[in-house]
Amino acid sequence: MDPSAFRRHGHELVDWIAEYLEHPERYPVLSRVRPGEIAAALPSEAPEAPEAFGAIMADFERVLVPGLTHWNHPSFLAYFAITGSAPGILADLLSAALNQQAMLWRTSPAATELELVTLGWLRKLIGLPDAFEGVIYDTASIATMHALTAAREAAVADVRTRGLAARADVPALRVYCSEEAHSSVDKAVIAIGLGHDSLRRIAVDDSFRMRADHLQNAIEEDRRAGRLPVAVVATVGTTSTTSVDPVAAIADICGRECVWLHVDAAYGGAAAILPSHAHVLAGADRADSLVVNPHKWLFVPFDLSAFYCRRMDVVRSAFALTPEYLRTDETGAVHNLMDTGVQLGRRFRALKLWMVLRSFGAHAIREHLARHIELARELAAWVDADPDFERLAPVPFSVVCFRWAPRGLGDEETERANERLLHAVNDTGEVFLSHTRVRGRFALRIAIGHLNTRDEHVRGAWNLLRACAARLANASA
Repeated sequence: MDPSAFRRHGHELVDWIAEYLEHPERYPVLSRVRPGEIAAALPSEAPEAPEAFGAIMADFERVLVPGLTHWNHPSFLAYFAITGSAPGILADLLSAALNQQAMLWRTSPAATELELVTLGWLRKLIGLPDAFEGVIYDTASIATMHALTAAREAAVADVRTRGLAARADVPALRVYCSEEAHSSVDKAVIAIGLGHDSLRRIAVDDSFRMRADHLQNAIEEDRRAGRLPVAVVATVGTTSTTSVDPVAAIADICGRECVWLHVDAAYGGAAAILPSHAHVLAGADRADSLVVNPHKWLFVPFDLSAFYCRRMDVVRSAFALTPEYLRTDETGAVHNLMDTGVQLGRRFRALKLWMVLRSFGAHAIREHLARHIELARELAAWVDADPDFERLAPVPFSVVCFRWAPRGLGDEETERANERLLHAVNDTGEVFLSHTRVRGRFALRIAIGHLNTRDEHVRGAWNLLRACAARLANASA
């Protein structure tokens, strides 16, 4: 593709994206294709001859667009609703064009230093002290894996060199998290060789927060049994109910017990930008590491996860390895991003966070987050006022968990009724909701977080839920 063709097709593509962002509601939120339908519509082999970009775009619209679930739709209310905002999209385009590989400072001084500066901005916005050094990973799952690897490095002598296998001098290790913590903690302990049995989940209170007293008892019990506690993962904004663990109390325990504390604030940490919600990170200044995802609630296109650590030297001890062909004169005078994790290659992710923060400004971001929280509180009030629905969890942020509870139905019938209701709502294509289980009960879950989600979208989803529930009730009468 020569520069003139690139310019022409680039303008056409930007026009397509602008139209898409302006009118996302022309599409059903949830894809309607059947499994295998897209693969069957595409050739089984790559073409031998070049094809025109116009033909490729035509197939994109004909085959791929119908198979998209539209996360950038204001009625996408499932999982953690997210926004790929226009400034971030343009930054991603620019990042692709520049094609930076920031493994070393030398291979991209701008990407390396912009990451440092931009993460410093975000650190101040959420109220973390300067002692926390930041690095960008792709997702919180990878951040948690790196945190637990650093915890292992800090707790076990020579683990980098000798590993864990067949070591009589190393007892069984233990990691702790709440019953509500994300499954990435499970995957992390598996991936770094601790074994799934090393993870101990701690009971939660009535608001789904880790019981600090149970954590203390578990650590003491494990020490008596000869286990070595190495890390605790506290969560600020759990995936199902967005509960907030008592980080300050957990930090007290970890400090006394010399155990690494990692705070998974992937979702809820962004809310600390609001003065009204700064308390959600109370005690996090004493954590060893913390992760927050700007791609969840700060309008940055997926993927960008900000990992902060007070002991980045331990992270580097766990991961830094410089082959001869990557040695440079700057070694020792600069930080190389490749030393802070498994990946050698590092994309220019900081560019989109930088552009989003500058394009919005902190004031506007606070306004958007506050609006989402207020919309969730309004929805919770509607649920509470309706005798046929029951809220199942508090609403600390912008997610509401509830269920349809028609009178006269037993527990199993209520479960099936809610599953049918979820399918009925999602099958309309008007909204996309997800579900979870709250204390074993099937729960409908509405997550408000898209930049363009307004009162009419939330009210529309609620009215649709009630209408579908009424139809299902009449059909079974």
